[in-house]
Amino acid sequence: MSTEPDTQTSDALDSELAALLDVERFPPPPEFREQALLKDPAVYEQAARDPLAWWASEAEQLHWFRRWDTVLEDSNPPFYEWFVGGTLNASYNCLDRHVEAGIGGRIALHWRGEDGEERDITYAQLLAEVKRLASALKAQGIAKGDVVGIYLPMIPEVVVSMLACSRIGAPHNVVFGGFSAEAVRERMEFSQAKLLITVDGAARKGKTAPVKDRVDEVMGGLPALEKIVVVRSKGTPCQMQPGRDVYYEEILAEADAECPAEPLDAEHPLYILYTSGSTAKPKGILHTTGGYLTGVCATHRYVFDLKPERDVYWCAADVGWVTGHSYIVYGPLCNAATSVMWEGAPDYPHKGIWWELIERYGVSILYCAPTAIRACIKWGPQWPAKHDLSSLRLLGTVGEPINPKAWLWYHRVIGGERCPIVDTWWQTETGAIMITPLPGITETKPGSATRPLPGVFAEVLEESSGEPITEGQGLLVLTRPWPSMLRTLYKEPERFVETYFERFGPQTYLVGDAARRDRDAYLWVIGRIDDVVNVSGHRLSTAEVESAIVAHPDVAEAAVIGQHDEDTGQAIVAFVTLQGDLEGDEGTIEGIRATVAERIGKFARPKRIIWSEDLPKTRSGKIMRRLLRDIAEGRALGDVTTLRDPAVMEQLQHKISERQAEED
Repeated sequence: MSTEPDTQTSDALDSELAALLDVERFPPPPEFREQALLKDPAVYEQAARDPLAWWASEAEQLHWFRRWDTVLEDSNPPFYEWFVGGTLNASYNCLDRHVEAGIGGRIALHWRGEDGEERDITYAQLLAEVKRLASALKAQGIAKGDVVGIYLPMIPEVVVSMLACSRIGAPHNVVFGGFSAEAVRERMEFSQAKLLITVDGAARKGKTAPVKDRVDEVMGGLPALEKIVVVRSKGTPCQMQPGRDVYYEEILAEADAECPAEPLDAEHPLYILYTSGSTAKPKGILHTTGGYLTGVCATHRYVFDLKPERDVYWCAADVGWVTGHSYIVYGPLCNAATSVMWEGAPDYPHKGIWWELIERYGVSILYCAPTAIRACIKWGPQWPAKHDLSSLRLLGTVGEPINPKAWLWYHRVIGGERCPIVDTWWQTETGAIMITPLPGITETKPGSATRPLPGVFAEVLEESSGEPITEGQGLLVLTRPWPSMLRTLYKEPERFVETYFERFGPQTYLVGDAARRDRDAYLWVIGRIDDVVNVSGHRLSTAEVESAIVAHPDVAEAAVIGQHDEDTGQAIVAFVTLQGDLEGDEGTIEGIRATVAERIGKFARPKRIIWSEDLPKTRSGKIMRRLLRDIAEGRALGDVTTLRDPAVMEQLQHKISERQAEED
């Protein structure tokens, strides 16, 4: 195949952008619709008529040791309880029942390390290791209700650890492997974790960083933390403290091979996952077993139209985020799916590694972040063109709204125009996907998450009055409880109510995102409420301006912030990454400003454009606009070690200094 950039594809995408109005739709391909799990739009009406019956029917797909007495206990909103009286076990639902059904030989995980290491792990093998680790955790003094911290990279042991915890009823507190050791300590302290599972060292782009020794530097003085279990992954030397530290493989070797799954109340805590707070301490999102498992199992099956006997599914996220919890671990394994698990960056050892993996494993479903797609646009279509992507039949996006240009590129270059795209909106707090197309039913609009799923109720409310908006922009809310919703903030029930339910009352969940409802009742999530720029009285979402900038043919990616301006209140500052090796000049700046003026209005044109080879992103791909505001306004940055590439901030500071010198 040719390795030259596909200029015809790029030209076609750019010319088509002008025609992408709200009314343009992409229907499901007829052959896809014909074989889809859900293809009758009546499912929306069916679920709306009796949402409790809808969710109860989905819960029936799980294995229960004891069936529930009450589907929803709502007498004390917003502290809802689902499937009250029922008992089940997440580990049993993800592993035992599949082995008992005779499919233990099916591959659960195709794991690939960045240096080419490979492990294919069957359901039977995964169950055996989970049972041994569960036994070992018990031998280390862990009992039902004890919190276990997990700080591991994308290696199979992270999945084993999560399922071993859920097997014995020990809530896990997973910390993303890219976080600093200080962030780990903070989360262990808040959750009062009794044991931490970590690793000797972790690989990243050909280098190995020590992990255990860095953890040791900050982990002293936590009275609740009694044990640290260390996985030998990279052979990195590390100090082991006698009486506290033990090696993972050694405690497995001594453990009983059998450990029955504990029947747990449906409302028993499954995990705590801390979200990062920019000004306050992180929020400990608490999810429980029965409702969460019902939500992720149903949404994974329907949104991705999963056929577990033939699909190979790849969620290119990290287990340390909720996307990994729900759609790498619990959802796929509960549905007996075969998944790909990749320990590495999307551009190492080369910029075509994703497409190589899709060809290698015959991936049929790909779920990734729009930021990753935009990076691939920048690198050029020659990389996917080197590989056979014909196994793909469905594409998904997660993490932030996807701009139309990236949507079209994904559709054309990766999906070959034959793969429906499910643009999913949800949160750590929601546990599972809330708003998305159903691939066999929904006509999609590039950039819109379209409609709430059956059984989910969303509205756009006017900001001051709280009245529903039939068409226009306002605050996104969820108006009825759903099974996978967070139950509280761990040990902070008052903060839970204040954060999510104080504004509109205990029965209306405030999402924290702004959204637009179009004439067809499609929802367009346009970013956090805080991500709004006010220019001369015009309130603009940063996502709206970024989408307009990226519509310029030379632009790969953009991030927008508001900066104080004497004349307009706020001025728009845009950090822009160009495609390939293009270099920005005054002509490009004027072209970008003209594109924004054409798409939004002259008032939305960026006052300053700063060229950037990359943008500050977490390893999950989210752009950290807060850090861009900090450097634009000259504030101290603090800890940037959680970024995918911390050096980006230094480069941007240099660029801003140069620009200010030019302006002075």
